[in-house]
Amino acid sequence: MSISAAMVKELRERTGSGMMECKKALVEANGDMELAIENMRKSGLAKADKKSGRIAAEGVIGVKVSADNKTVVMVDVNSETDFVAKGDDFVGFVNDVTQSLLNANVENEEQLSAMTLANGQTVDETRRALIAKLGENITVRRFERFTTTTGGQACYLHGSKIGVIVELAKEDAELGKDIAMHIAASKPEFVSDDQVSADVIAKEKEIFSAQALESGKPAEIVEKMIGGRISKFLAEITLLGQPFIKDDSMTVGKLLSAKGNSVLRFARFEVGEGIEKKEENFAEEVMAQVRG
Repeated sequence: MSISAAMVKELRERTGSGMMECKKALVEANGDMELAIENMRKSGLAKADKKSGRIAAEGVIGVKVSADNKTVVMVDVNSETDFVAKGDDFVGFVNDVTQSLLNANVENEEQLSAMTLANGQTVDETRRALIAKLGENITVRRFERFTTTTGGQACYLHGSKIGVIVELAKEDAELGKDIAMHIAASKPEFVSDDQVSADVIAKEKEIFSAQALESGKPAEIVEKMIGGRISKFLAEITLLGQPFIKDDSMTVGKLLSAKGNSVLRFARFEVGEGIEKKEENFAEEVMAQVRG
């Protein structure tokens, strides 16, 4: 059967694939458009599975707050290169996942993968099709979804690489944004001291003790030194203890107190954090090829 340019054009529009790939698929399907699409989809999913083990440490953070400020979501979607992460297809996928997550009751990664997007396909089906189209491993690495009936939510996105969502005891959009921006910059690990486990404090105390004892100072002085170091350590890793980035004369805790509000929880995502990136040495690769 003769494959017309119009048929190739239609298949390209329906699949987003290249011209030669579409023509080949139509030839193999003897001009059957639906069979060509089915075969391309099967082939694409097989390619996606092969790419699943490749490191994806670039990407985009997506955040959205509901119109009533009662729900906020954040998702971390990764790709292998920043070039792909900046593309319209990838960014559109992140936006679709984030928007759907805002309106879905999703609690874990399995449910997120099975969540239906606006295109009628699941997140995983859309993700794998995108892998086939873009040629890179793509992962929906993690997500957070906060919802409240009495408090307020806020978010902050720094470019597309750092995202923060915050839940306040009382709704305050301006304060929430300021706190989210502070978290993005200062990277607290906990809201307050009481969230820091006894094991973490004991470990730090052990380190500080060893350092203080080397000073040769009396035991009571050493004990005070350790107490001071622990207090400083807790202030550094807790949101309430940190100096507020817009006014370092006060802590975030004092700011919240002055506003009659409190932070119930927060989450901070940064693209690539905790992922061991593959170090490329192209000069060594060339040398290895020359040596044979």
